Amino acid sequence: MNIAFFSTQKYEQPFFEYCIKNNPSIRINYFEQTLNEQTALLAKGFEAVCVFVNDTVNAVVIEQLAELGVNTILLRCAGFNNVDLIAAKAHNIKVLRVPAYSPEAVAEHCIALMLTLSRKTHKAYNRVREDNFDLNGLLGFNLHSKTVGIIGCGKIGLALCNILNGFGANVLVCDPYAQPGNYIITDLDSLLTQSDIISLHCPLNEQTHHLINDDAFNKMKPGVMLINTSRGALLNSKACINALKTKKLGYLGLDVYEQESELFFKNHSDEINQDDIFSRLVSFKNVLVTGHQGFFTQEALTEIANTTIQNALEINQGKLLTNEVL
Repeated sequence: MNIAFFSTQKYEQPFFEYCIKNNPSIRINYFEQTLNEQTALLAKGFEAVCVFVNDTVNAVVIEQLAELGVNTILLRCAGFNNVDLIAAKAHNIKVLRVPAYSPEAVAEHCIALMLTLSRKTHKAYNRVREDNFDLNGLLGFNLHSKTVGIIGCGKIGLALCNILNGFGANVLVCDPYAQPGNYIITDLDSLLTQSDIISLHCPLNEQTHHLINDDAFNKMKPGVMLINTSRGALLNSKACINALKTKKLGYLGLDVYEQESELFFKNHSDEINQDDIFSRLVSFKNVLVTGHQGFFTQEALTEIANTTIQNALEINQGKLLTNEVL
């Protein structure tokens, strides 16, 4: 199987090369370009494409891929909201994903965002480098005994629950499929009104798009902390800005952003940022943004590579497809 990898980063390649060294039937060409309507022609001569979270795999792209002879879309991520499944089905294109890759990696990144915001370690780091050891302005708070609401309790949400229990936090969970565990299952309104910290871990779909909006912020405690390491469009960014300005939102930690495809995974340090909403968000001193690095651990990248290549082998060998989306 010849696979065209789109949105490839240098850090990924060693993990995939290690996986395929004993599988000569799998051949990979790496493209730095993002898959979209302008770059789909790069897939000519390939049986499969492998895409990441910010690649565009809409109906137009899928039609282009089908005309080029592509029969498989391999996602090296868990989410598939960027793939038009109806179009893929119409063109008889298989879609496979990596359903879980070290959920602890993302859960631990959530904790890193929480602790950095609550204890202001990023500010302390910069002060000490300038020989400033003044503690004024660095007052934090304990996670112990705080109420943390988790919206979406899949594998990542469960991993976060386990970590938060170790901190002695009171954990609330809102998920229609949640099973009894070391947390309290509740409805969304109750979670929004009771939580000191809210962390998002649900998929992006029509029901969850802009789940956190002006109405949701109105229900939250003043000074609440909000963490999003899931999907950017779960948050209405303009509503976040309003909540920050009114101090309803006391802390905001983001590893994802609604328009991140134009920003993340690239070096824009020599450019002028044209995204006014993002620029306004990061201008707040109580906002911490990381560039979609929640998954970025050795363990997670190893699992992503292993599962993606296993998915390709199952297609190639006509086996039962373990991680088939469509």
